[in-house]
Amino acid sequence: MKTIKLAVLAVLFITYSCADKKKEGETTPETKAVAENVETTNNEVASGYQVGDIVKDFSLKNVDGKMVSMADYKDAKGFIITFTCNTCPYSIAYEDRIIALDKKYASQGFPVIAINPNNPEAKPGDSFEAMQTRAKEKGFTFPYIFDDGQKVYPQFGASRTPHMYVIAKTDKGHQVKYIGAIDDNYKEADAVTKRYVEDAVDALLAGKEVEVTETKAIGCSIKV
Repeated sequence: MKTIKLAVLAVLFITYSCADKKKEGETTPETKAVAENVETTNNEVASGYQVGDIVKDFSLKNVDGKMVSMADYKDAKGFIITFTCNTCPYSIAYEDRIIALDKKYASQGFPVIAINPNNPEAKPGDSFEAMQTRAKEKGFTFPYIFDDGQKVYPQFGASRTPHMYVIAKTDKGHQVKYIGAIDDNYKEADAVTKRYVEDAVDALLAGKEVEVTETKAIGCSIKV
């Protein structure tokens, strides 16, 4: 009898263990969508602009049909450049915060310029027409320009959407002062404790050095 009880307990243990492992490995539609978009490689080699580099100007088409470049902003002290798109869950989560950055800093000389680096043939939801629709729906207060031919994002070394660059106008030219994430919590804006982009711009406006110059951008891989 004792042997039978032990055998039953062993079977129950194995059954529950397998069930727990299956539960842990389950993928919800939401996590699957994010996983499909997120870059999983941990061996990325940094390329493109580094902090301190001088940025070459660009001229890309805005959703209003006009070409946009940094040279258009004669009175700007710098720029908040974001590589973003319509379809990435992380980009969508950050849209309101990007709008808030422009509203806060454009009048102080640091406007936002948003660049969509994705290839619409690989991601139809990121077509120029879809960009126009999204900009109108969200009421973007900044240019949302299309990296046609994907020539600009490799120069910057952007690998995610969103991927942030804080640029300052200097005697040398447009100089990179910060690269990385917007803040430390993409899920909940109210739970943010470190506002990397805001801290960088605030430091530049105060004539100080940026303390945190680089963080890891969290987002979706750029679609080529």
